[in-house]
Amino acid sequence: MPGNPYAQPPQYAQVPAPPSAGGGAGRAVLWVAVGAVVASVAWAAGVFLIGGRGDSADLRGYSAPADMCSKADYSSFKDEYPESDSSPTHNSLKDKALDESFCSVNLKKTGSSYADAYLSIQVDLHRSTDPGPEFTATWKNYGDSHTGYDVNEVKGIGDEAYLVSQDTTSGSSSGSRYATLAVRDGWVTYTMSYSAYLSTYSQDKTPPGLSDVSDWLKTDTRATLEQLKD
Repeated sequence: MPGNPYAQPPQYAQVPAPPSAGGGAGRAVLWVAVGAVVASVAWAAGVFLIGGRGDSADLRGYSAPADMCSKADYSSFKDEYPESDSSPTHNSLKDKALDESFCSVNLKKTGSSYADAYLSIQVDLHRSTDPGPEFTATWKNYGDSHTGYDVNEVKGIGDEAYLVSQDTTSGSSSGSRYATLAVRDGWVTYTMSYSAYLSTYSQDKTPPGLSDVSDWLKTDTRATLEQLKD
């Protein structure tokens, strides 16, 4: 991953020149002092460059709202699920190492008293460590650790994004359809997940296909990420 674009080169201390003469004890004391200066500078530079300090986190203007449900855009799902959820679930976390905001919404078709499908949205602002390597390992290789899932890289959203999906319905009256779009933009990670279970549907209702759901996730993810920068 490219280095932090906001980072400035570390200011290195001037190391004293080695002594040209003098007793052995004096030289030893001086070189101990020199070593301490070099070690201190190396430690400070290392902390600065690898992101050990919170002020070097590459958050790109994102925020984690207290109420993600009021900030998230999931309007692409409204035609399929026009009934509003009167009590969506949300929670948040504020810490010097991590800011996190989560929302869970029940999706309902017209006339439904209970959820026909479920949508969850989460954003994490990683303030202490770069999430890039672990994010890539988790989502790019999701199909290796979870049998039966398809993984597709999505271009044009953040630094990297992956669409993970699974359909176990096969035209039957059971099974499920699931899709998650996972995005990393700098040190910010975001997921929007959809799930529907045929057992929750009435006989005259069917869940949307995963191709439609995937398009909705991409559209609403772009819109939500923009809103999280306001």
